[in-house]
Amino acid sequence: MVGAEQTLEVEGHPCVVVDRAAMQYRVVTSDSAAVALERKGTSFARRLGRRRNTVTVRALHELSLVVERGESLGIIGRNGSGKSTLMRLISGQERPTTGAVFASSTPIMLGVNAALMPDLSGHQNVVLGCLAMGMSWEQVNAKFSSIVELCGLEDSIYLPMKSYSSGMASRLRFAIAASIDPEILLVDEALNTGDAQFGDRSMKRMDQLREQAGCVFLVSHSLDTVIKMCSRVIWLDKGHLIMDGDPTETVQTYRDFTGHLAKGNNISAVRIRDEARASLQMTEVLTRGKSRRSRP
Repeated sequence: MVGAEQTLEVEGHPCVVVDRAAMQYRVVTSDSAAVALERKGTSFARRLGRRRNTVTVRALHELSLVVERGESLGIIGRNGSGKSTLMRLISGQERPTTGAVFASSTPIMLGVNAALMPDLSGHQNVVLGCLAMGMSWEQVNAKFSSIVELCGLEDSIYLPMKSYSSGMASRLRFAIAASIDPEILLVDEALNTGDAQFGDRSMKRMDQLREQAGCVFLVSHSLDTVIKMCSRVIWLDKGHLIMDGDPTETVQTYRDFTGHLAKGNNISAVRIRDEARASLQMTEVLTRGKSRRSRP
């Protein structure tokens, strides 16, 4: 467990190391007050050169993580807390504004957003999707039956994608994405699609992937799923790392936080969040001191 202000020290053979990574964006805004506040103190020449009103959005504040082989890390938090941003940084889809992310192999993002071609059949999309993920023709042929079984499309697999319902298309996307066996697996809400029967099949496949992968990252609003599938959970809020630890304890603290927010008890909610973050920072200080004292 490593925090934002800590000098990262890595021992053993981790799968993923997030080293003081942060992410910010420049976005267009119609809030003139926000623009005026940000531009305060900026030179007239620079202000004159800007054609559109933009502000800086900090999607993820500086944080560090070390995820070891065999760990299943759950990531929880409200919408806009930086969960998907962190996943994109780990998967390599984006580079952090500051800091760095290191991985022992190419992380694979498992989701339901794969782009499929509506005029082609499900069968053809399976072939193209698997080839795009780096499989050989032999591997595609070997995986095809299991993909069809997982998505449950049966004979519909040979019909054009444009004839599928949104649920059928989502199940096919998941089945294609889940056909690989990565060392580092990232799952972003992929389990929240389809009917109950498909949910059982997808959960079983996820259990297999989790057992085979070196480490797994799971983002899900289903907190019970997070507790069941993860050995460790981190809580993000507004881009800050709030808590990192035991799944049951972390999820319960987060539930207390959101429960107070739902009742309008904002002061109590903020107190819970701040106490959790302070506890994390104190743990980091103690861990860092212990590490230094143990050096030869």
